[in-house]
Parts: sequence; C-alpha cells; structure tokens
Amino acid sequence: MPPSHKVPVGTLVAQCNTQMVPINKSFSYFAVMPVEESDLRRWLFDPIAAVPPKVGEVLPRLRFVLVPYLEGAAATKTARVKRSADSTRGEMVCFRRPAAKKQLLAHYLSDADDTFLFLAVENQDLADYHYVFYNGLANLITAGLTDKQRERFDSLIREELESETHGEVDEASWTLKEGVLRKAPKRNSKAVQTYLRQSMTDTLTLYLHGLCCDIDIEAGPRQLASRPLRKRLTLLRELLPPPKGFPLFPDEL
Repeated sequence: MPPSHKVPVGTLVAQCNTQMVPINKSFSYFAVMPVEESDLRRWLFDPIAAVPPKVGEVLPRLRFVLVPYLEGAAATKTARVKRSADSTRGEMVCFRRPAAKKQLLAHYLSDADDTFLFLAVENQDLADYHYVFYNGLANLITAGLTDKQRERFDSLIREELESETHGEVDEASWTLKEGVLRKAPKRNSKAVQTYLRQSMTDTLTLYLHGLCCDIDIEAGPRQLASRPLRKRLTLLRELLPPPKGFPLFPDEL
C-alpha cells in the first residue's frame, strides 16, 4: 500500500481475519506493515505475558491488529480509544500520520464472534503505548464481564460513594464520579451505572499496567487515596489472578 493510503477498519478486518497469527489459544495478531521481532516483543508479547489467564475466558477470540496510525472523525485528548460495534463507521487505518485532532491511539470493534483491538504503534512512547494497550483491553474486559462478575467490584464502589470517598484513578471516572456525588441520582440510575463501568475500566487499566510495568501513580487533587485504591486492586487480583511470577504491589517483590 502507498504511504498515503487509508483503509477503513472494517475493510481491514475482512482482509486480515484469515491471516491472524496465533499467540495463545485465545489471542492472535496481525501487523499491516513489516515489524521487527524486537518490536513485536515490546508491543505485544511482553504486555500480553502479564495479562491474567482468565482474561482469555472473558475475551476468547481477541485479535490484536498493529497499524501505523489510526484516524477518527473527532478524536479528543480524553477519547483517544474508541469502540464501535459497527464496522462501517469512519475510523481509518493510515500509513501517514493524521492531523492531531483526528489521531486515535486505539480502536476496537466486534465482528461476528471476534473482537478486534487496533493499536497505532508508529512514533509512540513505549510507556504511553502500554497505557493505551491496557486501557483498550480494560474497556473490552469490562464490557465482556457479566453483571454477576462485576457485582463485587460494583458493591465496593457503591460503598465508596456512600462514604463520599474522595478521588478516582483517572480523569474519565473522576469526572463521572463528581457528577454522581453532586447530583445524588438514584442508586441504579444511568449516571451511576455509567460511572461504575468507567471506574472498573480505569482501575483495571491500572491493575493490568501495574502487573507489566513498574509505574508511578501520579499524585494530584483527584487521586484516590492509597487505602481504597489498594482495596480495589486486591479485589481485581482475586477476580483476575495474575500469571505466576507477576507481583502486584512493591512489597511483594
């Protein structure tokens, strides 16, 4: 393909679905451009090695697609990972960097029985890329869990709401939580349900990223305190135990 060519993500799904390379019994990948073995290790094999085995039960047919760049109609700083159940939408795989306001870092969609996670890899800082990788995966896990599987985590977050525990893990859940605390909607309102999902996604992102990498939690006025944060992470470890040899907390090293 010429460097200026753009391909709709849905078109690429149809083209690469039969060319996926197996990683394990649940995950496979396809790269639209030549990739060195060392890059595959950094972009896929190392981060996947830290993924809890039970994730394969939640997402039994997950396909990773490595692309140079991704373009969306209206990407924003707080929405660089997009989801679509409709493969005919306007997200594009690009071979030349798109305008900053349209650039996406990841995109995921479902097609028949498969789920595809597109990851833009060109000119990405590895630490930022790992965050995007795990955030995309966390979005998919949260969506793939049953209500019963989310029940314990949701109950923990409801306890935080009732005690007005300050802070959150990331900006998206922080904004939703502030709205819920300010308006005090009904217990099972749409606003509360949306916040519960986002809180799980953001905490899962931190949990998965922390299993793979030595990361620092950025201090700030919106940051959840260490005690409730540790309680969340410990619960996620019970729900999705890490692979052997991957400690979660520094004191476990």
